Amino acid sequence: MNQKRIILDTDPGIDDSLAILLALASPEISLEGLSVVHGNSSTEQGTLNALSVLELAKANHIPVYQGCDLPLVQPSLLAPETHGEQGIGYAKLSAPQTKPKAQKGSDFLIEKIMSAPKEITLVCIGPLTNVALALRQEPRIVENVKEVFIMGGAIRHEGNTTPLAEFNTYVDPHATHIVYHSEMPITLTPLDVTYQCIFLKDDLNRLLKINSPITKFIADATRFYMEFHDEYQKIDGCVINDPMTLALTFMPEICDYRELFVDVDISTGVGLGNTFADFYNYNKKAANMKVALGVRPRVFMELFLERMEKLARAASFS
Repeated sequence: MNQKRIILDTDPGIDDSLAILLALASPEISLEGLSVVHGNSSTEQGTLNALSVLELAKANHIPVYQGCDLPLVQPSLLAPETHGEQGIGYAKLSAPQTKPKAQKGSDFLIEKIMSAPKEITLVCIGPLTNVALALRQEPRIVENVKEVFIMGGAIRHEGNTTPLAEFNTYVDPHATHIVYHSEMPITLTPLDVTYQCIFLKDDLNRLLKINSPITKFIADATRFYMEFHDEYQKIDGCVINDPMTLALTFMPEICDYRELFVDVDISTGVGLGNTFADFYNYNKKAANMKVALGVRPRVFMELFLERMEKLARAASFS
């Protein structure tokens, strides 16, 4: 099997952590490194989480690079109310034995993409600060990256951070603007599709039939997330945005897509971070990305559950 060579740019994060586990459980993927960005937690905490999750899954050979800790323009915005003070809900992981690499996250992105033209798929599941910095430093990554998958935005869906804006986009709308206008080959998974992918208590109970550090971690992390979703958004279960974005790299048929011109509002005021698509092509601009607008959520969830079961059995308590 020809594996997809993937870099995950991430802000771990409960659902980011689940995306890391899904990447490790997917034979279609060769996970070549993680670049960590601020967002759900600080970059320093997110880096510790990334290392600890990799160690939990016995994958500490995968390198982790600490990236940018602040948005380009906006003040910092973290999400302890959604992901907990450590970013992984109620989960407690051992302090990692491995250390992050010395190289900065954006430099790692540049080096990896430029050293393997048209071979690296970039999956971005946090704010886009690292990617925007990489683009400014080395614009040639645009034509050398194979493809870019981005979890972000809310096109026809309400925002989850402001009435109009999705979290990753709102945290660094200026970085998002740079990336959207870069001409990189982008597939976007907005809240329109990810908010239909709900990890239910029944799904968790299915995983808990396996006695494993993996299933314990998923339970402890998602219990916090489920409480947040129930209290603030009246969702029974929790939305796992990031694993779905990763899954599209090898199972694109989960979603239906449209080629659209998409932009993000970087003016001050209520619209800041609003992601919008020009469905009727008023601006007469060519499409700049493929946008997932329809989804088969239980097809994705079955894939996710099967792979977590397999990963959990491999690391089960004897």
